[in-house]
This record gives sequence, structure tokens and C-alpha cells, in this order.
Amino acid sequence: MQRWRGLADLPGGWGRCVATIGVFDGVHRGHQELISRAVELATERDLPSVVVTFDPHPAEVVRPGSHPAQLTTLRRKAELVEELGVDVFCVLPFTQELSKVAPDAFVHEVLVERLHAAAVVVGENFTFGSRAAGNVALLTSLGHRFGFTTEGAKLVTAGELAFSSTYIRSCIDAGDVRAAATALGRPHRLEGIVVRGDGRGHELGFPTANLSTPRFAAVPADGVYACKFTLLNGHKRPPLTAATSVGTNPTFSGRERRVEAFVLDVDEDFYGQRVAIDFVERLRAMEKFPSTEALVEEMHRDVARTRDLLDRPTEPDHRPT
Repeated sequence: MQRWRGLADLPGGWGRCVATIGVFDGVHRGHQELISRAVELATERDLPSVVVTFDPHPAEVVRPGSHPAQLTTLRRKAELVEELGVDVFCVLPFTQELSKVAPDAFVHEVLVERLHAAAVVVGENFTFGSRAAGNVALLTSLGHRFGFTTEGAKLVTAGELAFSSTYIRSCIDAGDVRAAATALGRPHRLEGIVVRGDGRGHELGFPTANLSTPRFAAVPADGVYACKFTLLNGHKRPPLTAATSVGTNPTFSGRERRVEAFVLDVDEDFYGQRVAIDFVERLRAMEKFPSTEALVEEMHRDVARTRDLLDRPTEPDHRPT
């Protein structure tokens, strides 16, 4: 898959393509169907498929300070898109100037003049252009004028629940990582660099890998979770099992919110490595224990429950919530 940062990377002699546009944070089940439809249409027409997305999140540019919790880093988004068979991942830098471009000008400049789109696939709730004034109806009308077809795909639902990035963020914020995984089609992932902690976990017999997460990362609610722990940066090692704590460590009057993974059955220092933590199940809420001994007893139970959960096959949870 080719990766472009802006349209300056567009190669000479570029022909027509099938494009889909969106923020695609999380690349959840709805996004997957949308992108897969664009790939299918491109294959039918023997054209390349192009995913157009934005960085930073448009909300942060239009309303500074309103950046939503981020479900996927840009790197992870590209990886997930590539798995769907996309030919080109194009990131448009979202600026104040771009936010003020009128819908018809955006279509003409980006989709027509640069990408030469033959077809455009978007979600039925897609909006674009200055003040989000453009919608699927306008895109369809502009397509008739400029010579491309438009498809507005229906939202993916479970019962009356429509999967969306907003819904998934609310699940993660509540600690319901199972419901988030149902909508994502996989467990929610945090990526980051392992940094030095205060060493208290090692003193208790549970040495942890302390994750430094990106600024806007969607960190689950405080609690303890059964997780999978994966080394990135080209490592071919299978995922490891981890009991992961999220919170301030109230038993020791902690103030700094941390993500700390105790990786089971591995005596290894992961300091400085880029890793991923996939949140499979919430075990319990964060608690303040009356003594260190009581905390350690509970941590042993957390580890046992993590083994039980992750060593047996589980069926995906498709219940609406």
C-alpha cells in the first residue's frame, strides 16, 4: 500500500481511482464495510482504491481543545486500512485553511483535479467542507457535474445500535472493553513506549511495564484488565498475556494516572520498547486496599482470572448495549 502525506506525493501520470473519505478513527466495523465496498468497486472497475483521511482530527482545528479521545494512532490506522486491501492511504493535513474550503471547492480540488475520482464511497452521515455544509446529496449532485458516481453506505448496526467512533469512545470511557471490541471487530488497543516506573510493582512481586501513551489516546476507565501484550517495531514474537492496571494506585495514595502491564510468565525488562496492549476484559474497578498484603492477594486473583479468561477460547459478544 502506498502512503501519501498530502497530495504532493501523488505520482505523475495518475489516472482515475475509487476514493473513500473520512476520519476513520478506530477503523471499526462500520468503517471496515465502507472501505471494503470501495475496494470492491475499485476491483470491479480495475482502478486503484484510495482512502482519504485527515490529521490532526478536524475537531481540534475547528474547536481547539475539543480533540476527541483517539481510538487509533495514524500508524495503526494505516495498518488496519492496509489489511482491507486498500492501494493508497492518503493523509490530508487538516489546517484552518482547509477547514474554510467550501464543499464544492473541496470536491473539485481534491477529488476531481487531483485524485481524478471515478467513484466515491462515503457513509450516509458523511459531511464535508466549510461548516460541514456538504452532505451525501450534495456530493451526489457534484458527482453528476464532474463525472463521478457516489455511494452513501448505510451505518452498521446491531439491533437499534449503530456502531460509531463516538459510541466506542463511550464504551472505553466506561471500561466496557468487551462492547468496544464488538463494535471495533477486535479488542481496543493502546500503543506506546515502555518507560521507567517507581519500581513498586517489582517490590510486590509483580514487575510491570509502564506505558507512555500518546497525548489523546483513549485510555479505558480506571480498573484492572485482562490483556494481550505485543512487542512492536518488527518483533515477530506472539502476543503475551498481561494483567493491566489503569489508574492512580490509590492504595499508595498515587496521583499520576498510569497504564501498567504485568506480563505473565516472562522475566524481562521491556524498557524503551514500543508495545501494544489489547484490552480483552475488565476484571474489576480500581480499589484502595487496607494493606499491602490485601492488595497483593487481590493481584494474585487478578492474574488467575487473566489466565482463565485468555487461556480459553471466547465467543465474541454481539449483544447490543
